[in-house]
Amino acid sequence: MELFYAQHILLEDDILTFSPEESRHLIKVLRKKFGDLIRVTDGKGLEWIGEIIDINTKKVIGKKSQFILHKNNITPLHIAIAPTKNNDRFEWFLEKATEIGVSEITPIICNHSERKAIKPNRLKKILINGIKQSAQFFLPILNPIISFEAFIKKDLPKIKLMAHCQKGNKLPLQQVSNLDNEVLIMIGPEGDFSHIEIENAQNQYFTEVSLGSQRLRTETAGLVACSKVATLREIL
Repeated sequence: MELFYAQHILLEDDILTFSPEESRHLIKVLRKKFGDLIRVTDGKGLEWIGEIIDINTKKVIGKKSQFILHKNNITPLHIAIAPTKNNDRFEWFLEKATEIGVSEITPIICNHSERKAIKPNRLKKILINGIKQSAQFFLPILNPIISFEAFIKKDLPKIKLMAHCQKGNKLPLQQVSNLDNEVLIMIGPEGDFSHIEIENAQNQYFTEVSLGSQRLRTETAGLVACSKVATLREIL
């Protein structure tokens, strides 16, 4: 059964009127009919289950039959990443990282960044599509874009990792201890982090890590980081 998203749905709501966009999707794409079952989440752990009681060309209305409050048992993974020059590549990363289970994303502006602005509303839609596709009930946090220097001085998780392509004393990600705790991984832009950024991150107690022997694009590096952490957590 497909999963739908309604940001403002409440536990006590017995009736749900879908947004025009979701209604069109239900009618035109999924060909839903009167009496069909539907599942909806608010992205905060609520699974609202009901059936369609009214459907027309403009709106779909559902009536609740039951609900489930899910507990978020996934250990937080925070990816701080420089948006790519090509929007499509960054949106691809957001969608796939969401499906894998990232919990928080912070776009960062670095010395070599070519893109210094994002469209938060559009990117949130990408995240919503990701949880709907993967049937998850928790929407990742998308933080406002921030400069690299301001970000590394914030109150961040104890395990702070920086993946880059420069030479250095880098630890393979699989050798990092305590990955089953909250983790932050920072990924640089297409031109990588600058030497001064790497030095400044070290001064803020970031650990340098390697994601492998290949040189990866920004969005690929972000996805590899998510995938590796998810895999390593499964075997810990």
